[in-house]
Amino acid sequence: MSDKWLTTLITTGPQEGYELAVMLSRRGVKTTQPDPEILKKLRPVYANDADALIASSQVIAIHYQTVAAANNYWK
Repeated sequence: MSDKWLTTLITTGPQEGYELAVMLSRRGVKTTQPDPEILKKLRPVYANDADALIASSQVIAIHYQTVAAANNYWK
């Protein structure tokens, strides 16, 4: 990856922090599977799989923990 898109983990508050966590999760998927056609093809499979959705939520939660810690939990 040559482009620098993540310049900081600092956010103005928890809502923005959560949005950053979601973006980090989505970027991770895009980095892992860069072919948009394959992503489109796979979406109906994982969109209807409870285990896959729970796993996605866990990834977002882990990123959110990281962002929250970087922001001193917005204290």
